[in-house]
Amino acid sequence: MLSYLAALAADVQVLNVFRYITFRTGGALITSFITVFLFGPAIIANLRVRQGRGQPIRADGPQTHFKKAGTPTMGGLMILSGLLVSTLLWADLTNLYVWTVLLVTVGFGGIGFYDDYLKVTKQSHLGFSGKARLAIEFAIALLAGVLIILAQTGTFATSLSIPFFKQLLIDLGWFYAAFAAVVIVGAGNAVNLTDGLDGLAIMPIMIAAAAFGLIAYLAGNTNFANYLQIHYVVGTGELSVICGALIGAGLGFLWFNAPPAAIFMGDTGSLALGGLVGTVAVATKHELVLAVIGGLFVIEALSVIIQVASFKLTGKRVFLMAPIHHHFEKLGWTESQVVVRFWIIALLLAFVGLSTLKLR
Repeated sequence: MLSYLAALAADVQVLNVFRYITFRTGGALITSFITVFLFGPAIIANLRVRQGRGQPIRADGPQTHFKKAGTPTMGGLMILSGLLVSTLLWADLTNLYVWTVLLVTVGFGGIGFYDDYLKVTKQSHLGFSGKARLAIEFAIALLAGVLIILAQTGTFATSLSIPFFKQLLIDLGWFYAAFAAVVIVGAGNAVNLTDGLDGLAIMPIMIAAAAFGLIAYLAGNTNFANYLQIHYVVGTGELSVICGALIGAGLGFLWFNAPPAAIFMGDTGSLALGGLVGTVAVATKHELVLAVIGGLFVIEALSVIIQVASFKLTGKRVFLMAPIHHHFEKLGWTESQVVVRFWIIALLLAFVGLSTLKLR
């Protein structure tokens, strides 16, 4: 919205700063942080009253988690409120990518909210039906994939970019929309599985958002794209503003989510934020790089898949408990040790993923 002020730059020169994505990204970050920080306590108090017992704690989980009983969930509402206010204020609202990312973010957030609602109201300890939930997620993600194709041109719109190769593109045709949906849904659910300890998911998702905010800015700038020999994607630079808003909202949420957490993100936040980053990765043609930058989330998801498959096929478990962060808790790591060490892994993987920008 504020980007429209740039049109008045001819009369008021200082307003020219609103043309710059970097300036608006910084503004989005600060605005979302302040929004969450100021309104967070009121939201937490309201959720605590409405939810009563708070998020259910797994009976088979680490015993240290039982003391968390009563902590309210749905903290994703705090993050999404700050993110949406900031994005609508600072982003270019004529950009189709912006609305596509918001579609996935709000859609996945709505699914997560309903899932959390069923759990805290004790209507279902398992939450939303798994099949119905995935079906709706795929419908939203498929629509996002189609919108991204329409926003681009020629065979490039339906092509998959391969890291480490300058010009290699694999044209998937309209199957690309289905591939994009798999990436977006996979990202959302992988982050959801990671969100099991205080602060564990929010910092890695902010690290991934920072990495993809940079990628979006570089891919959307013809000079930087040509220099780095990455594919130039017109208009994706604006997604840096959304990534900045996510980082600011995440920092505000972390203030309250740091151990001992005053609130949990819940599916409301984890699904939405994972879907957001997944959509940015698709829009910027860095879908495969997402598997590296978001490698921590991939590991968490794979640990669950391996655990379930092994138990069904052999009757034995590979890990003491899945997702894998609980495995390390069972081994005797403290919660803070698991969280900080996983943050370090997420940061290292982000640097590895960003290195692909130059290794081409």
